[in-house]
Amino acid sequence: MKNRALPYVIALSALLVSGSAIFYSVYGLSKLFAGASKAVIIMASSLELAKLVVASLLYQYWNEINKWLRLYLTVACITLMLITSGGIYGFLSGAYQETAIKSELLDKHTLVLQTKQNRFNEQLEGEKKLLIYYTEALSNPTMIQYVDTASNQLVTTTSSRQRKLMTDQLNEVKSKVNALNDSISMYDMKILNKQISNEDARELGPLKYVAKSLGVEMDKVVNYFLLLIVCVFDPLAIALVISANFAFTRGVDGGEIYRYFSGWTNIFSKRHYIKRKQV
Repeated sequence: MKNRALPYVIALSALLVSGSAIFYSVYGLSKLFAGASKAVIIMASSLELAKLVVASLLYQYWNEINKWLRLYLTVACITLMLITSGGIYGFLSGAYQETAIKSELLDKHTLVLQTKQNRFNEQLEGEKKLLIYYTEALSNPTMIQYVDTASNQLVTTTSSRQRKLMTDQLNEVKSKVNALNDSISMYDMKILNKQISNEDARELGPLKYVAKSLGVEMDKVVNYFLLLIVCVFDPLAIALVISANFAFTRGVDGGEIYRYFSGWTNIFSKRHYIKRKQV
């Protein structure tokens, strides 16, 4: 039972992998030549189908085919594999670039928000120094000590007018500190919302981690990863097509295939005969 089912499993696997390779390759080539996308889709689809036929043909009739035709078909099949791999690479790299650009734009927007927030932080530090200065100056209830800005000397006074003036300045500084804290908190929320809503950054998270661990740029990591996929994808599809041919040739002989399909034909014929007899 296993020997009978295996060729069909291999054929199904070859169909799925080949179909995926054809889709990604045709889509990638159509994006590359967007000016004539329909013509490219028709051309690429026919070439992809011809490639699978040529692979089966070479396996089935390797010894019977003329050596020059065999050489041409082999070179053509390898060339079409390279074209398919290029289309797949174009499709995957285009998808990565689209995601990377969106993530980069969001990162730049986040950086702008952080820059604005840093300005408020700098202003806040200055206002905090003034807050400490006025608080210390007004800490003594009977006299006031402050540094005169004109002479840069420490002045001690008991003037109620000066106390009232510094108290008003202290209240003004407190209002500015509260306003700056509110602005900083607002930018904290904006930055947090940007980071939470950045789905593209989450998708690229593993790649960023690998790039950081290896100490290389993320684009290089992605390029190596795409080349790894491309080197396996279409060659595996062709290998599965050849394996399916091998499995059907060795594992399931022609008589067995004929009996398999003729059995289904007999079943449908009997059902049709019974229905006609009932009528």
